[in-house]
Amino acid sequence: MVKESSPFTPGVPVPIDFFVGRRTEIERLVQSVREVGGGKQRNVFLAGERGIGKSSLARVVRFLARRDHDLLCVQVLLGGVADLGEMVRRILERLVNDSRGQVWYDKVAELFGKRVREVGVLGVTLSFESPSEELEDLVRSFVPALRRILERIRGQKKGLLLALDDVNGLAEKPAFANWLKSVIDEIALSEEPVPFLLLLIATEERREELIQHNPSIARVFDVVDIHTLSAEESEDFFRRAFDRARLKVEPDAQRVLVQAAGGFPALLHELGDAVYWLDKDGVVTESDAYAGVLEAADRIGRKYVQPRVIREIHSRRHRAILHKLVAGGLATSIRRRDLATRLSAEENRVLDNFFGRMRKLGVLIPDPDGEPGSYRFANQLLEIYLWMEGQRARAVRAEAPSAAGKGK
Repeated sequence: MVKESSPFTPGVPVPIDFFVGRRTEIERLVQSVREVGGGKQRNVFLAGERGIGKSSLARVVRFLARRDHDLLCVQVLLGGVADLGEMVRRILERLVNDSRGQVWYDKVAELFGKRVREVGVLGVTLSFESPSEELEDLVRSFVPALRRILERIRGQKKGLLLALDDVNGLAEKPAFANWLKSVIDEIALSEEPVPFLLLLIATEERREELIQHNPSIARVFDVVDIHTLSAEESEDFFRRAFDRARLKVEPDAQRVLVQAAGGFPALLHELGDAVYWLDKDGVVTESDAYAGVLEAADRIGRKYVQPRVIREIHSRRHRAILHKLVAGGLATSIRRRDLATRLSAEENRVLDNFFGRMRKLGVLIPDPDGEPGSYRFANQLLEIYLWMEGQRARAVRAEAPSAAGKGK
């Protein structure tokens, strides 16, 4: 069976026609879009764990805002950016690029004069003769610049949706929290309406960090939390994807894949892609699904787990405890005394050291909703990865006796 292209897209936002679930979240975001289309300004924080599908959801909302509500929609990727000047440069550059080919492009581009440089198929860059000074000025005068852009697109678009994606590096800076608050306050105090939706996309930890820097952030942003997909939504995703690839999926295989993904869209794609390329006969069986889990574990570890945590996981001293920790499946709370009953005498002797090390690495945190001595994983993606690693370790142990027998 010759295969040409996988229907799965690991590592990138999900295509619009491949998106499942999130109806409640979409409705809340679209309500803000409607209000902006009516001339108001709204601020929304889209929060969720890494790999939960925040960028994909933002992409869907951008599509709906553009198609149904006539907004100019811009999503700016800010991974690695820790400087306000560079952030503003990227925002304005993205606005110019997303205006290319539109009737208002010349009006927007002329705002930046000679700073606009065409770079062929790569688009437009904004270059400044005195980058530090000019960008600092743009940081301070962001709202006037925003107003001038809205004036240029008036009659063509009803407003602007600006999504700032992956603000982890910026969230560490008190200056970013203060800038956000000043921009929002300046718009709120202006006499003329500013039809503008500011959508921040990051983890809940980053939102809490911003609030620590400026407590007012808590009240000026509406929060839309994204949770893991349900088992039914995950099943629907795999069914549609494999149908598109003309592959049949047996129920037991579906069950394994849904359990392994844990409702994380990023893992749905990693697992599905691994299984797609491993299958040889057009029928995805339970053994194919388990093989896909083992194959995807490496990819997931490299992409979503910090190297220092990977090193600790693979240390002989704690690896067996971690595998036993997740052997019974994914759990919301981990009780120390329950884990102790599953460990050997030697493992119990290092259990205090284990919990101390896992807390220091940020792998486990005390469970505020559990009884004393209860913990939970700081990141559910890591828990799923450990479950996959445990599956692989068991597979290796199962193969070892047969390999030894062949050597006799």
